[in-house]
Amino acid sequence: MESILDDTHHGRITKDGIRIHEASDFAGMHAAGQITAQILDEVADLVVPGATTEDIDAFVERRVTELGTTSATIDYKGYKHATCISINHVVCHGIPSAKKLKDGDIVNIDVTVIKGGWFGDSSRMYVAGKLSRKTERLIQVTHDALLKGIEMVKPGNTFGDIGHAIQTYAEAQRMSVVRDFCGHGLGRVFHAPPNVLHYGRAGQGPVLEEGMFFTIEPMINLGRPETKVLADDWTAVTRDKSLSAQFEHSIGVTADGFEIFTLSPTGRFHPTYAP
Repeated sequence: MESILDDTHHGRITKDGIRIHEASDFAGMHAAGQITAQILDEVADLVVPGATTEDIDAFVERRVTELGTTSATIDYKGYKHATCISINHVVCHGIPSAKKLKDGDIVNIDVTVIKGGWFGDSSRMYVAGKLSRKTERLIQVTHDALLKGIEMVKPGNTFGDIGHAIQTYAEAQRMSVVRDFCGHGLGRVFHAPPNVLHYGRAGQGPVLEEGMFFTIEPMINLGRPETKVLADDWTAVTRDKSLSAQFEHSIGVTADGFEIFTLSPTGRFHPTYAP
């Protein structure tokens, strides 16, 4: 793949605008990703009926500081919180509030920290109280769709391979993939090329190279894929009010596959982990 040298950072940028990082950069991404994952582990016990999302956000903001990192979302484009918390039919970018969680609510919590200049970005699903069979299946399919996308990550494959794997799996389960939001490159910046689509054709799109860093974060709906953004200019919801779920990992392309920077230290990435 053609590339140009970039004098402002180590590494280079491909003709598609995607940064190729050096081997030494993986350690910084791992360190940032592990703090994000640790915070998301700690949040699990707070997601209970009666809890408010603003209290959960306050906990995350405090832990971000205590762990020696900075929130990437506070003051990002005017946003005021350390988390996005999306409940039930909220697809993404839900704003923490005084609203109390109800029994059976499914909740996505998205956290991004900056450590040593590197961005760690991840989100996962939680359940307040008892999980219904319908929501359990949605969460499982979304989790597995993410893993199927990650399995496509290795040099020589394409971003279309990632999206195709996610789309074909989710649609085979009679669920839909949100088109309006996607994953993104990251590293020493929050959002960078490429856009990582969660649908697509195998073999299409930029070719994966060792040293690329990006998120994969499929949003899967029980109903139709269409979304709309509410008047607050942040909160995205399903147009048909169907339930939506999302899981997100930050990934680095290695010589023969991938490294997941945001793996849960305690195995809590999936909400039905055994306590």
